[in-house]
Amino acid sequence: MGRKDGVRVSINDQPMYHLIPHILTKRYDAMNMCTVDIPVEPLRQYMNEKRREGVRVSHLALVLCAYMRAVEKFPALNRFIVNKKIYQRNEVCASMVVLRPGHENDTFSKIYFEPKTDTIFDVERKIEEYINTTRAAESSNSLDKLMAAIMKFSALTSFLCNLIRWADKHGLLPKSVIDASPFHATLLITNLASIRTNHIYHHVYEFGTTSVAIAMGNLREVPKNTADGIRLERCIPLGIVMDERICSGHYFAQVFAYVKDLLSDPKKLETAMM
Repeated sequence: MGRKDGVRVSINDQPMYHLIPHILTKRYDAMNMCTVDIPVEPLRQYMNEKRREGVRVSHLALVLCAYMRAVEKFPALNRFIVNKKIYQRNEVCASMVVLRPGHENDTFSKIYFEPKTDTIFDVERKIEEYINTTRAAESSNSLDKLMAAIMKFSALTSFLCNLIRWADKHGLLPKSVIDASPFHATLLITNLASIRTNHIYHHVYEFGTTSVAIAMGNLREVPKNTADGIRLERCIPLGIVMDERICSGHYFAQVFAYVKDLLSDPKKLETAMM
């Protein structure tokens, strides 16, 4: 039986990638971590220019828009491993925690994107709508409702969670549950700079299908070798954790080189991809 959120990737001429999940059976076994430093000056100049035009653009939207473009250009980035099988995800979405002032708990949901046509302005709008809706005092998103429903049967919590895991592993999880789950996403992203915290390496969850996590942190000075010697460049550090089973290290390197290129000139994000 096929999954509701992805299709099997055929072996073709790359049998090694279909063997690796049988060797590295857990997502946390296959985690690779790195830091990518994004020079902030091009972003600052662009954001100031847009502000003078009456348009708000955030660091988070710029990074997220560039990453979603990379998903379109490098589709293996949107793969995931379940039950030792490789799948290509049917949709593109990012999960993100939202702080809710006045609430005891934060909430966790996801935003859907159309990477080929979404511009930076679309991404900024979707983020703002997502945050405003999620922070609304009276709102409970799908995950909140699902968790509340499970906790009504507190004596069966462990059984119900194990049942959900089993159903996910065998492709039996209903689409409604997948849609409610932030653990089934193209990307997990968190902006720790918003709470004045340094970047971290956020684990990729064993439950669900998220293969990449990015944590943005406080700005930092990074040494850069120039013709005039070493100088410090102010950067946004991205702590990145990847499931190495979905693609090669060279492929990941191409992805983040492309992301850095886009962010070196954010105007590239103002129009749809060709």
